[in-house]
Amino acid sequence: MIYGLWNAAAGMAANQYRQNIAANNIANIDTIGFKHDVALLRERPVESKENSRYSSFSHELFDRLSGGTQVKPTLNSFEQGPVQLTNRPLDAMIQGKGLFTVQTADGIRYTRNGNFAVNSKGELVTAGEGHPVLDEAGAPITVGPGAEPEIDEQGRVRQGSAVVAKMGVVEFNDIQQLRKTGGNLYTTATNSVLPKPSASQIVPRALEGSTVNPITGMTDMIESSRAFQMNANVLTAMDGTLERLLSGLANFR
Repeated sequence: MIYGLWNAAAGMAANQYRQNIAANNIANIDTIGFKHDVALLRERPVESKENSRYSSFSHELFDRLSGGTQVKPTLNSFEQGPVQLTNRPLDAMIQGKGLFTVQTADGIRYTRNGNFAVNSKGELVTAGEGHPVLDEAGAPITVGPGAEPEIDEQGRVRQGSAVVAKMGVVEFNDIQQLRKTGGNLYTTATNSVLPKPSASQIVPRALEGSTVNPITGMTDMIESSRAFQMNANVLTAMDGTLERLLSGLANFR
């Protein structure tokens, strides 16, 4: 009986996690360069199989039962987003695995958001948060007075015929080693995960749209909500059964 309560509770927790992931995806349906997350679940083995310390408690019948549902690490989808042409000279879209490198108060971060602007200091920065964009050498990109700056197909920042700098576009051998930090930024999971120069193509005067599919997102929300409610109903039913059992034992003479 208690076993069933735990399994139902685990199912509720897993589907709440699915709802949170789906809700965050839908909230970022219009976020430039956003990569949707994928909720992954797995079946939890029974304790006698999962933990060798409890192997002596193995039972032929009980070992055939499921240990419930467990959450796996969230998978970040890095599929290519759609092209959104803007005709703005400081907009740039990456086609491929690359990421732009920016400097934040917390250190170097990476982003797919290619919506850039020039601040009052002449620095090329992210348009929303104002994070300085770094060049190939890891230095902030600064433009001078004169011709309007623009970004070309090779990721170079130009003013007229002069090349000011080349943007630091990097990639990683294992993209799943990146972690979202908020603000459409990524960081590495550990210091041992190092970037390398990327050969990704730059599409100037364009931005990368979000990879969130609204139909899939709403379907996931509905499905996880119903699954959560089903587990809650099972939990309530088993709790009522247990209550009646205990009441019956109390009245037993």
